[in-house]
Amino acid sequence: MRSIRRLAAPTLLTCLFLAGCSPLGTSDPSASDASTPSASTPGAAGEGRSIAVGAGPQKKYTVQQQPAAGSCHYRYEKGEPLEDPKCTPGAISPAVTQANLKSTICRKGGYTSGVRPSAYITGKEKRLNSASYGYTGRMGDAEYDHLISLQLGGDPNDYRNLWVEPADPGHRAGSGVNNLKDPVETKLHTAVCSGKITLAQAQQAIVTDWTTALSTLHLS
Repeated sequence: MRSIRRLAAPTLLTCLFLAGCSPLGTSDPSASDASTPSASTPGAAGEGRSIAVGAGPQKKYTVQQQPAAGSCHYRYEKGEPLEDPKCTPGAISPAVTQANLKSTICRKGGYTSGVRPSAYITGKEKRLNSASYGYTGRMGDAEYDHLISLQLGGDPNDYRNLWVEPADPGHRAGSGVNNLKDPVETKLHTAVCSGKITLAQAQQAIVTDWTTALSTLHLS
């Protein structure tokens, strides 16, 4: 036992001096990398489930395979449609982090138009995804929506981050897309870029329930 102790002491000192490691397997919270995607960072309300990380922006997008027809089911909160979390849990882009907000989603001149897939790609995906969700309404009134919007660092073309969002209650048929989720996303984007909330908090709030995201983060 004495010989083991003699070996352990100099080994521990060498580790601490050269590598800056912590004894007994502990870790230093301040050592986290600010550029790491915020997929598993807890939100303001304590939500901390991991969000998938997608492939990020691509030079050439391809049509993504969608969940099986009829396998996804809408939820409703006060009449507002919500996604099926099993089919559409959300996915973030590795190209957007808390550390590079000023050069990505918060940059002047905009970000989303440069990473958005073409209508040729999303049009095909929308038809396939409508079958996944069993959507039978007017396609022109439904939005092929990024659950975590592009302006909040959502992945541009990961099937886990896209769903056919039906029109809001009281929407006039044939009047096109006009969903209440869109202004929620804009308010979250403004709060992220102004430093009121973190990127991770916005992402967690929107995947949990977009109808309560603003109140959860005390932005309403």
